[in-house]
Amino acid sequence: MVTGALEEIYRTLNRRDNVGVDPVGFLYRHGDLRDREIVGLVAAGLAYGRVEQIHASVEGALERIGSSPAARLLGAEERELRKAFAGFKHRFTTGDEVASLLIGAARLQSRHGSLGARFAALVGPADDTVVPALGLFVRELGAQGLCDGSSLLPVPERGSACKRLHLYLRWMVRRDDVDPGGWDGVPPSKLVVPLDVHMHRIGRALGFTERKQADLKAALEITEAFRRVSPEDPVKYDFAITRLGIERRDETVSALGRRLLGPAGDRPGSHRVRETGSDQRKGA
Repeated sequence: MVTGALEEIYRTLNRRDNVGVDPVGFLYRHGDLRDREIVGLVAAGLAYGRVEQIHASVEGALERIGSSPAARLLGAEERELRKAFAGFKHRFTTGDEVASLLIGAARLQSRHGSLGARFAALVGPADDTVVPALGLFVRELGAQGLCDGSSLLPVPERGSACKRLHLYLRWMVRRDDVDPGGWDGVPPSKLVVPLDVHMHRIGRALGFTERKQADLKAALEITEAFRRVSPEDPVKYDFAITRLGIERRDETVSALGRRLLGPAGDRPGSHRVRETGSDQRKGA
């Protein structure tokens, strides 16, 4: 059964000692929620490209705002901050884009107390997912920091899976051995899978989606399938499934992957989820 395989993968791989250079590790350095949500925004925004490059770029960006990011940004003038990021570049993301994002984040924090408080207020009770709130949040961040159209702020209304933003929400909303959480006003049940190439391939292999593009529709279809397995926490398995791709040469990890995908490997449509939430065993 897919549920049993997913639970075993979660128990085996969703551990703090598996984080390594995953960008979520940057959040562990900060106990203060306001600092952590700033650091997470930067780390998720730059989470594309080679792992080593991501780590170096995030480290370089965070050095420019110091060990207390929220306080640093609160007292910083816009010109000063843009100067601090002059010359910074991560692939096609410029230092000015990062500075603009931070300016927008600082203004929202100042106005609402925290980014989490603002995001929670944007999530409507009738919303099935965080997607509508994310669209509003992106527009507010962009407007406050004058960074509309930034590579760091993709727009869900245009069909983007917004993988990095949903990764950020996973870190900030969920709380377990890997995800530090803190945004308690946002229900984990409304999160959407951060859809990258690997999760898309796994989703197609399990028959969760037949879409060939890793777009928003595919992300929502895959999330809905996970929601049938784990209604209150559909993004629960994201980190562990990612490890299946990263550590595929490890015998234990390979065995877990075969258990999930079966002998058909990653052939799209090889499995279909039939489990419902009522089939779940608490803590299994």
